[in-house]
Amino acid sequence: MNNSGAKFTLLSLAAMLTLTLQGCAILASRPVGNAAVPEPTRSVELERYLGRWFEIYRYEAPFQEDCDAVTADYALNENGTINVLNSCRKGGASGPLTTVNGTAKVVDSITNAKLRVTFFWPFYGDYWVIDHDPEYQWSIVGEPSGTYLWVLSREATPDQASRNELRQRVEELGYDWGLIRETRHPQ
Repeated sequence: MNNSGAKFTLLSLAAMLTLTLQGCAILASRPVGNAAVPEPTRSVELERYLGRWFEIYRYEAPFQEDCDAVTADYALNENGTINVLNSCRKGGASGPLTTVNGTAKVVDSITNAKLRVTFFWPFYGDYWVIDHDPEYQWSIVGEPSGTYLWVLSREATPDQASRNELRQRVEELGYDWGLIRETRHPQ
C-alpha cells in the first residue's frame, strides 16, 4: 500500500471511531426510563407480527424528534430477515412524510422476541418485543439500556380503555411513564 492509501485508511478509521464515540455520547446522555429492563415475556410468531403498526407512545429519541403519525411496516425478506419501513410526519400529524428503510434479523431464534435492526450498516440496535397482546393487537418494544421504548398498536387511535391498559402494562414492566411522549395521528 502506498503512503496516500495508508493515510486514507487511517483517516477512514479515525472518522468511523469519531462517529462511534459521538453515538456513544448521545446514548450516554439519554435518560434511562427503566434501569431493569425485563426479558421479553412471551415468544413472537413472526408471521403474526408482520404488517403495519401505529406508534401510540414512545420515549423521545433524537432520530424521531418532531415526529407524529408514526408507523412501522414489517415484511419478511426472502433471506429470512425482516424489511423495516418506518414513517413519520414531521411537525405534526399532517406534516410532510419522511421514511427510513432498514433490516432486522432475529438474534434469539427460540423466542423470536429479540432482534437487531440496522438503518445504517454496519450499525445495529437492539429491538426487543418486551410484551405483546396474544392476538397481536399491541406490542411493547424496548432494548437493554432502558433508554428507548415504543408502544405500538394495530389501530392508529385505540380507545381510552385500551390506552389505559397499555399504560398500566408499561408501568408494570418498570418503565417511567413520566418520560412518555404520546404520538398524534390524524383524526
